[in-house]
Amino acid sequence: MRRVEVRRGSYVDSVALMQVSRRVADLDGVTAALVAMATDLNLELLATMGFEPVEAGPNEMLVAVHAESDEALDSARAEVDAALAQASRPAASGFGSAPPPVTVRAAAARSEATLALLSTPGDYAFADAVEAVQAGLHTMVFSDNVPLEQEVLLKDEADRAGVLVMGPDCGTAVVGGVGLGFANVVRPGPVGIVAASGTGAQHLMALLDGAGVGVSHCLGVGGRDLSAAVAGRSTLRALDLLSDDEGTEQIVVVSKPPDPAVADAVRTHAASLGTPVTFGLLAPGQPDLTALAQTVVEALGHTWAAPEHWTGAPVRRAGHLRGLFAGGTLCDEAMVIAAEALGRVASNIPLDPGWALGDDLASIGHTMIDFGDDRLTRGRPHPMIDGAVRADRVRVEADDPTTGVLLLDVELGLGAEADPAALLAPAIRHAVAAQVPVVVSVTGTRDDPQGLREQVAALHQAGAGVYLSNAAATRAALDLLEDP
Repeated sequence: MRRVEVRRGSYVDSVALMQVSRRVADLDGVTAALVAMATDLNLELLATMGFEPVEAGPNEMLVAVHAESDEALDSARAEVDAALAQASRPAASGFGSAPPPVTVRAAAARSEATLALLSTPGDYAFADAVEAVQAGLHTMVFSDNVPLEQEVLLKDEADRAGVLVMGPDCGTAVVGGVGLGFANVVRPGPVGIVAASGTGAQHLMALLDGAGVGVSHCLGVGGRDLSAAVAGRSTLRALDLLSDDEGTEQIVVVSKPPDPAVADAVRTHAASLGTPVTFGLLAPGQPDLTALAQTVVEALGHTWAAPEHWTGAPVRRAGHLRGLFAGGTLCDEAMVIAAEALGRVASNIPLDPGWALGDDLASIGHTMIDFGDDRLTRGRPHPMIDGAVRADRVRVEADDPTTGVLLLDVELGLGAEADPAALLAPAIRHAVAAQVPVVVSVTGTRDDPQGLREQVAALHQAGAGVYLSNAAATRAALDLLEDP
């Protein structure tokens, strides 16, 4: 049984709606669910899920449920109502109260905020972000799928306004101790981070926290900021802001593989600042994130200890390394390490253009896939919110006789799935039963809501080797290949 409703006059941000969709889809008797704004992309997704087309616009909400019975449909609708009420959190109002603002500019004028967080669909995020910047707000754009040319225009406007734009596709930030987006719960401290990556920033913060070193701020700038086109516009401003911050004693820049000329320009600018800057720009021959964390910890006078790990069954197997990642930067880091030993590593975010996977993402030899890539999250939850697609792929790779070792990552923290180990554990057990070794890197801290120790224990009990260092996990996976 399929039912589609169009709810007019309702809006909830895309991240919250993805979480609502997952919550409803998990109900007994529900086969599929989509709760989303009626953008063109989501209307297309509705059709691919087998629902009848409806007339709706991007300012209206779709609620589509496929269930096994009328009772399941009714339960799903009740769950949607409850979840949306919780996600919306309408402000209290009464006689004489002002209506809620309907634009970013109006909201800025009525508050003392200094930062705006936007997670509207990528097609509409630019206009909202320009309003926020012109209102004098530092602006975090969580939205992905924002065109590159709009990012450049937005950051030029921010430069004129004297504010920082974090993003687009800024998944992680910590400002004044408050985590935004996908952020781990970390202790306060002297390290300021500028991150042209999301999971790279998370992993670095978790490694520092595990070593007893805290973070003043983590300013995400979007994964394209150190590309030739964007030229480090937000990175340069973030460096200046952190250098002027009294609570920041050491700055770290972490990035996916950057454009070499842009990286050189950023290094030159950093050398002119009064605060020391350490670089973690992932590339062949450069330090991995764990080595970077060690450098920072020791520079601050602390003692470094290698992150903990729990080895799995010592089964070595011939075949290919298959990495299935939720975090793009951790996928990059693993590919850089693996390519030094294996050579070509195929991917949807390849280190070399000649190593690109086809559109079907079928594995070719040694393969690593970033399931959080923009092209795979259009209209679908990020795998840190809903890891079902990746769990299914674990089973596919485990059944492939050419698979030698599986390498996975798990990210804990605010905004992430409540219990990722529960979803992955059955797939891991399936792989282990097929004699395919599984190695998992876990990014998390002692205070993350999912419970770091509990997640590690569940993954290890399923048969995986578990590492709190992604670099160490990758090297462990390589050691399990009989013929690397």
